[in-house]
Amino acid sequence: MDNQNALSPHRGFKKALDEKLATLPTNPGIYQFRNATGKIIYVGKAKNLRNRVRSYFRNQQQHYGKTLVLVSHITDFEVIITSSEVEALILENNLIKELKPRYNVNLKDDKTYPYLVITNEPFPRIFFTRQLKKDGSTWFGPYTEARQLRLILDLIGSIFPLRSCKYRLSEENIASKKYKVCLDYHIHKCKGPCEGLVPEEEYLNMINEIKRLLKGKTSSMIRSLTDTMQTLARELKFEQAAEIKAQLDSLKRYAERQKMVAGDGLDRDVFAVAASENEGCGVVFKIREGKLLGSQHMYMSNTHGETDGELQARLVEKYYLETLELIPDEILLQKELAVDEEDALRAFIVEKLKEENQEKKNIRFLVPQIGEKAHLVEMCRQNARHHLEEYLIQKQKRGEIAREHHGVSALKQLLHLPKIPQRIECFDNSHLQGTDYVSSMVCFEKGKPKKSDYRKFKLHTFAGSDDYAAMNEVILRRFGGSLSKELPLPDLIVVDGGKGQVNTAFHTLNTLGLSISVIGLAKRIEEIFLPETPDTFNLPKTSPALKLLQQLRDEAHRFAITYHRKLRTKRTLQTELTTIAGVGEKTAFRLLQHFGSVDSISQATIEELHAVSGAKIAEAVFRFYRP
Repeated sequence: MDNQNALSPHRGFKKALDEKLATLPTNPGIYQFRNATGKIIYVGKAKNLRNRVRSYFRNQQQHYGKTLVLVSHITDFEVIITSSEVEALILENNLIKELKPRYNVNLKDDKTYPYLVITNEPFPRIFFTRQLKKDGSTWFGPYTEARQLRLILDLIGSIFPLRSCKYRLSEENIASKKYKVCLDYHIHKCKGPCEGLVPEEEYLNMINEIKRLLKGKTSSMIRSLTDTMQTLARELKFEQAAEIKAQLDSLKRYAERQKMVAGDGLDRDVFAVAASENEGCGVVFKIREGKLLGSQHMYMSNTHGETDGELQARLVEKYYLETLELIPDEILLQKELAVDEEDALRAFIVEKLKEENQEKKNIRFLVPQIGEKAHLVEMCRQNARHHLEEYLIQKQKRGEIAREHHGVSALKQLLHLPKIPQRIECFDNSHLQGTDYVSSMVCFEKGKPKKSDYRKFKLHTFAGSDDYAAMNEVILRRFGGSLSKELPLPDLIVVDGGKGQVNTAFHTLNTLGLSISVIGLAKRIEEIFLPETPDTFNLPKTSPALKLLQQLRDEAHRFAITYHRKLRTKRTLQTELTTIAGVGEKTAFRLLQHFGSVDSISQATIEELHAVSGAKIAEAVFRFYRP
C-alpha cells in the first residue's frame, strides 16, 4: 500500500463517508469523528458544518502531522446542529471535557482553584470555596493562589463589618428575636443584622462596594471613602471619620501591593501561549485600572501539530466559558484569532453580559506590535514559557520524558524554530594574538554528541585577528565545499559569539542559498543573539534548552582549543628546534616530550641533553642556546 492510501480513510468506509458528506447541512454546529471501533476521536465546532467537515477530506495533501493521522483513522462522523455559533462553542467545550477525545488539545488547570462567593440570601455572607455551585450567588474567580485570596478576605474584613455566622436571617426570624449578637458585634467586626441593628439597604450597599473592590475598582472606592471621611469630619463626627480613615488606610495598602503595568488605567485581559513538541501552557493576565490583579495558567497536552494561534484560541475560549470575572473592554492577544473564532467568541461574550445584566460592550481584540501593550503580551508569553519549562522539568524528574528529547523540544519552542532541531552544529574560533587561527565544528544529534561528525579547520584566507572573516571562512568551507555533500545539513547552527558573528554566519549562508536557523550564545551572561535582531534574550537558568546550548558551546570550545594547542606545539618545533643543525622533527619532539617545553631545553646541561639524544645533537642544541 502506498503512503497516500495508507493515510487515507479506510477504503471500506469511503462510500459511506462520501454519502454522509454529500448531505451535510450549512448550519452552525459541532461534529464528532469516530474510528473503526466507534470511539469518538475528535470533536470540533463550525460556523458552516458542510464546509468545515468536507475540508478534512477534500485535499489531504494540505494536511500534516496530527491532522493527517486523524483523517487516516476516521471511519464515521456525526453532527449536531445548533441555533448559533455560541451554542456550538459551549457544546464543543462540554463534549471535550466529557469525552476527552484522542486528537483534541486537552487543557487542564492542574489543580482546583478557589473562588470567592457572595451568597444569595438576605444579608449575604462572603467566603472562599473550591466547590462551584449555580445557586444564584455571585462568584469571583478562579484565583490561582489561596494566599492571595486570604489577603483579600482579610482586607474586606478590615473595611466592611460583615456577618460571618450561618444564621438564616429572614424577616420573621429577625422580628422574633430568634438570634443574639455574638462577639463580632462587640469588637466592631459586625453590625448585628441578626437583631435588626443594621438596615438591609445599608448592608447591601456594603456588598456592592465589595463587588467593586473585587472587580479591581480600588481608585473609585478610595475617592468615595475619602469624600465620606471629609464629610463626617466637617460634621464633627470624628469617631465615625476615624473608622472610615482606618478603612481607607487598609484599602490604600492593598492598592499599593498591586503592580501598575499600564499607565492608561484601563481594564484588559492579556493572553499568551508557549508550546513544546506535545505540551503547552497558556497564561492570562487580569489587569484592572492598569494594575495587574493576578494571573492564571493552564497546561495543555496533545498539542503536536497545533500552531500557537490555534492553541491561543482554545485558551481564550476555555477561559471565557468558565471564568466568573468581569469581562474587560480590551483583550490583548499574541496571535490574531481566525475570523469565525473571533465572531463566535464575541457573540458568546454578548450573551454572557446579557445573562449577568451587564451593559453591552464593544469588545476589542488586539494584537499589539509595539509599545506598552506589546510589552504586556511579551511579559505574558515569558510567563507561559517559564511555567512550561517548570512543568516539563517536573515531568522529566518523574521519568515521563527523556532529558535529551526535552532539551531539543524546548529549543524549538523557545527559538520558534520550524521543527525540532534533531541535528545541531556549533562553531567556535580559536587563536593566539592572531596566529594559528583555527575553527572547530561539533555536532549533536537528538541532544547527544556525534563525534564522528566533528570537524576542525585551519583558517588561512585572511591575516591578523578578524573573528568575522574567520566565521565567514568556516561557514563557506562547511556548507559550500565538499563537506556539504559529505555531511547532512543541520536544523540549527550555534555560533560561539555575539551579534557580529551571528550576522556574518547568516549572510554567508544566504550567499550560498541556504536557509538554516542560526543563533549566537555569548559567554558573559549567556545571552542569545538572533540574526538581524538588535535585542537579545536570556533563557531561564534551569532551562534544559540553555543547558544543551552550553554543552554544545563548551564542547566546541574544547575541541578548538585542543586543535589550537596541537598546531602551536607543531609550529614551535618547526620554527625553533628544527632550525638547529642536525635536529629533525622526531628529535625535536623527543626532546620536548622529555623536558616539557623549549624553555626547559634551553636551560638543560649538555649531560642532560646527551641522555635524550646523541652527543653531536646534544652539543649542537647546547651551543645553539649558549653560543
